[in-house]
Amino acid sequence: MPAEELELEWTRMEILAACLLDTRRGKEPSDDQARRLQELQLPVRALRQGDSPWRRLPLRGLPALAYEALACVFASEANPAVGLLYQELQANHEPYPSIALLQALLALERAELHELRSLLMPGGELVRRGLIELQGEGAFTPLKPASDALALLLGWPRHHGPLPGASLVARPGSWKELVLPQDRLSMLEEYLLWLRHRHTVVSSWGGRATGGPIALFAGPSGTGKTLAASVLASELGWPLYRVDLAHLVSKYVGETEKNIARLLDAASGKQLVLQFDEVDALMSRRSEVKDPRDRYANMEVSYLLTRLESHDGPCVLTTNLRGQIDKAFFRRFQMVVEFPRPDAPARARLWDIMLPPRGPRAPGVDLEVLASVNLTGGSIHNAALHAAYLAAGAERPIELEHIAVGVFRELAKERPRVTRSDLGHLAQHLPSSFRSET
Repeated sequence: MPAEELELEWTRMEILAACLLDTRRGKEPSDDQARRLQELQLPVRALRQGDSPWRRLPLRGLPALAYEALACVFASEANPAVGLLYQELQANHEPYPSIALLQALLALERAELHELRSLLMPGGELVRRGLIELQGEGAFTPLKPASDALALLLGWPRHHGPLPGASLVARPGSWKELVLPQDRLSMLEEYLLWLRHRHTVVSSWGGRATGGPIALFAGPSGTGKTLAASVLASELGWPLYRVDLAHLVSKYVGETEKNIARLLDAASGKQLVLQFDEVDALMSRRSEVKDPRDRYANMEVSYLLTRLESHDGPCVLTTNLRGQIDKAFFRRFQMVVEFPRPDAPARARLWDIMLPPRGPRAPGVDLEVLASVNLTGGSIHNAALHAAYLAAGAERPIELEHIAVGVFRELAKERPRVTRSDLGHLAQHLPSSFRSET
C-alpha cells in the first residue's frame, strides 16, 4: 500500500518536529532521536529516487528541497501526530506548516530558504503543478497539501466536485483494452510527454510555454476515442471529465462564452483531463459573416480555443467528422490522432478482450469467424455483452448462437434491415426465428 511504503517519510518528519519542540522547550534531543534520524537518512533518499509512490506525482526535474518541502507539508495529513506537533510549534496553532516552520524543521541556510520561497510562491513549481495549496502570502502562511495530489500519493479515494457542463467518466481505461495501430499508440504516448516533461522543456531548456496540451481525436463512432482519453487519464492518475458542448452552446449572445468560462475556471488548478465531445458542431469552417449571428458564432469558436490554449491542463477534443473542422484550427492542437475502423485482426483481438474473461466459451467460438463481421470496437463491446447475458440466462457457455444474436441486435441499431451477408459466417448460427428477418 502507498501509505505504508511512505511511512519512513512521516516517521522522520515526526522525529524532526519532536526534536524542534524539545529544543524550544530548552531540552536537548535525545541520543535515540539523533540515531533514528541518522538511520532514516539513506532509506528516505532511496525512497525518493526509486520506484516509490512519489513517482505518482509530477515531480520530474524538481530539486531535492522540493521533496523535503512536500514531505513536511503532506506529513500532517498522512500522520496526524505530525499535525499535532505543528500546532504546538506555531503561534497560530495551524496543523499545516508555514515557510518559517519549514526553515526551522529543515535547518535551511539563506540560499536554501530563497530556493524554497521560489518553489512555494504563487506560480512556483509546487503550486503550479497542483501539489501545494497556498492559504495566503507571507512566511507564516499555512501550506496545505493539494487534495488531489495527497490522494494520488497515498492511494486514497478522491472526491471531485461537479464541473458545470461536464460529467465524470467513472470507468478507468487500460492500454491492453486499446486496440489501435502501433503508430497511433505511439502518438498517445508522445502526448503524455507534453505533460510529464513540461518542466524540463519550459523551465530548464527555455522552451515556449503553452497551455493544454490540446489533442484532437478523430474517427468514426465506436473506434476508441473516449477509451483513449480514459487511458491517458488513468496513466496520469487523474479523473476524466466529459464535456457536452450542447450544455455549453447557447442561442443567446454571450452565454456560450460565459458557460465556457465557468467550466474552465472551475477546472483551473485541478489535476484532471477534459474531453470535449463532437467539437465539429462548434468548430466547423467559419462562415462568411452575413448577419450578426454569424459574427457571434465565429467569436464563440475563437473564444473556446483561446481559453483552451491558456488552460493549464490536458484537453482532448473528439470528432466523428474531421473534414468539417476548419483547417486553420489544426495548428492550435499539439496532437491530432486519427482513429480508424478496426481491421479483421484488430476485430479478433477486440472480441477476445470484450467477451467476459471469466465467462465460459463453447469450443466452437472462433475469433476469426467473429472478426469477419465489420464492427467497430464499441459495437463489439455491446454485442459481446449481449451474448454473455443470453448465455447466462440460458445457463450455458457463450456460444456462436448467442454471439450471432448479439451481433444482429447491434447491426439492427444502425439499419432498418439486416441481411444475411451482413453477418457473414455468423448468419448460419442465428436461431430460426431470426432468419425470416434477414
